[in-house]
Amino acid sequence: MLRQCVDDVIMTPKTGRRSYDELEKTEKTYIGTRVEIELRAMLRLPKGKLDTLILGHDVDIKNTMGSNWMIPTEAVDHPCILVAADEVRAACYLGLVVARPDYLTLGQNKDSKKSISALGFANIMWLLLDHPYPPNFWRTVPPDVIERIFAGKSGNQRMANLFREVQREPITRDVVEAVAQQQDFMRRIRSDNGRGTRDQLAREGILLLSGHYDAPLIEALGLPHCTGSEFVSYRPVSQPEANLASQHGIVIEWGAENGQ
Repeated sequence: MLRQCVDDVIMTPKTGRRSYDELEKTEKTYIGTRVEIELRAMLRLPKGKLDTLILGHDVDIKNTMGSNWMIPTEAVDHPCILVAADEVRAACYLGLVVARPDYLTLGQNKDSKKSISALGFANIMWLLLDHPYPPNFWRTVPPDVIERIFAGKSGNQRMANLFREVQREPITRDVVEAVAQQQDFMRRIRSDNGRGTRDQLAREGILLLSGHYDAPLIEALGLPHCTGSEFVSYRPVSQPEANLASQHGIVIEWGAENGQ
């Protein structure tokens, strides 16, 4: 949920931005609102005088992409659900605290909001602490590789570059759309009478597999699990692996040197 909230605001396919740091201040603020709305819906909680109502208690939901939370005056002495995401370390946090005055800093910002103090941190009940969450894909790819991916002039070229450069790693539809930069981005991935990305990579000896259609082959090759909306590419390293792909209805030019 957190990954989707952030990526939906970054909007890489439409804006070309690839990181949280590139967002405007108002967009960063909106992520907090989005997390509040989605968390409330996910937990099936009603709205209250604050963000939600739990067992008759008004509860505030606070989200941060930093290292602390800003607590408004109306939430003082009320329970708070604390949510945080660390984009650099790909870690997330979920905790509960009662925003007692002595759990808050003496200083405040211009909106009279205070941060959680050291004593407050010591009294957070953590449900998730330094828990892994899906990283920003573009943070996992070296800058020179990103440059090569986007060097392609057409959607097919960029897609082929993506799956040639980033193998054995599940790729989401959002990343596919960001690279294709076209409305019919899914078409770029499919075979297209020899012109599609899958066709081109097959001629280079590279498999382009769908988590929806090719799950048995993905598992048989020992590749990472893909959801139904993810894709993974792989260059077989032996004739038996190429034969295995053929048995699943996917033929590649085994031993092809093109693209190596």
